[in-house]
Amino acid sequence: MPTAWATPGAPEAPPCANQSCAPSELVLLGFAHVPALRPLLATLFLAMFLLTLLGNALIVLLTALDPALRAPMYLFLRHLALVEMCFSLDIVPRLLLTLLRPGRGVSPAGCALQLLLVLSCVTSECFLLTTMAWDRYVAICRPLRYGAIVSPRLCHLLAATCWLAGVPVSLVFTIWLFRFPFCGPRGIRHFFCDIAPLLSLVCADTRVFEAHVLAATVLVIMVPFCLIAASYTKILATVLRMPSARGRHKALSTCASHFVVVLLFYGTTGVIHLRPKASYSPESKQVVSLSYTLVTPMLNPLIYSLRNKEVRAALGRVCCHGQESGPHE
Repeated sequence: MPTAWATPGAPEAPPCANQSCAPSELVLLGFAHVPALRPLLATLFLAMFLLTLLGNALIVLLTALDPALRAPMYLFLRHLALVEMCFSLDIVPRLLLTLLRPGRGVSPAGCALQLLLVLSCVTSECFLLTTMAWDRYVAICRPLRYGAIVSPRLCHLLAATCWLAGVPVSLVFTIWLFRFPFCGPRGIRHFFCDIAPLLSLVCADTRVFEAHVLAATVLVIMVPFCLIAASYTKILATVLRMPSARGRHKALSTCASHFVVVLLFYGTTGVIHLRPKASYSPESKQVVSLSYTLVTPMLNPLIYSLRNKEVRAALGRVCCHGQESGPHE
């Protein structure tokens, strides 16, 4: 059974009758252990946030407007960029507010909404990365049937499924978690509302809840990861059988960006979410969480634009068109 912890500066709660009252206000204590660095961190995170929005918005516009980027992989890339934007908009503004105005409270409803969106975005990204791996598998291992298998209708259906798949699970666990009684200080030792730090405030037996969270996490994170690994195993086997070195290089280059993004995302998300009550400190968990909440969304557009010739060409066409039309305006 988790116990409430005391944190210097955390607001004290009024007494709870039978430890069953709901919190009137929660306080995010992100980076409270380094108060002198808060202004610097806020500036750094704001710059990363703006780069994330700019880069992902550019990917969305390029894949939506450029006729050369109409292949299914670019449709999935567009949706991945949209998920990253939604994720960043859910996390970073409140993080900046926490850094600039420490001690500012957040309502339980606002915290629940943030948790709901976090879980939904993580689930959508897992499924989108799996769908993109499947697309690369069909393109490389079944090239003659690619057009018949990966139809536009199926692509739009898969994209919609990726967006909606996480909503029921997110709703169930968010509602379930916030039905638990909270006790003790209302400080959340994290920079956003997540399951593990919220469990630290619960004064009830959460073992059944944690078991269900772990089972859902395995389904949402590990099963897609295993499917991605299986896809890349078959892709690698097919590529190694190609007689032409140029053909092998071309096939691998189409997968390189996606593979790097998968490693970045799963390398941190799995570590954080596979253990709702992690044994490492809240401070170290905040640092790890930064990698998939700020760093990965910012790097994804750079990875895809720098590694993908078609995206770079589309960006060049947009820039050239802007320069040509400028003098006439």
